[in-house]
Amino acid sequence: MSNIRITKLFTFETGHALYGYDGKCKNVHGHSYKLSVTVIGKPITTPGEVKLGMVIDFGDLKKVVKEEIVDSFDHATVFNKNTPHLDLAKELQDRGHSVILVDYQPTSENMVIDFAKKIKNRLPENIQLHSLKLSETETSFAEWYASDNV
Repeated sequence: MSNIRITKLFTFETGHALYGYDGKCKNVHGHSYKLSVTVIGKPITTPGEVKLGMVIDFGDLKKVVKEEIVDSFDHATVFNKNTPHLDLAKELQDRGHSVILVDYQPTSENMVIDFAKKIKNRLPENIQLHSLKLSETETSFAEWYASDNV
């Protein structure tokens, strides 16, 4: 049986600031992110299996990505936990805002690496994460491929 890739697209709104950056993105701002998640595996061939012909049920993939990424990052503000933005983060949290503190500069590049780790840990054993594409604008995106990270 052939390996097949399937892809599901997710969208979420997230704010961030790039501490130490020399451009406008040092300021708190947000993006309408689009995350394409592609997994690879062999379609199920077991007769009588309710998911016959599927690599993975799109609903099962949605559950993983929603729980690991979308539910946390949607309408949250992401800050590097090693920056002076901690006072701002605490103020926002004290006012009921969702804040995520990460141990990296919250660029699309670093976020897609973080997302890959989180998603890979939740996939069934017979399904591999093939690639992620995280778009922060219509013309700017970062991509992660399993084949580049062996």
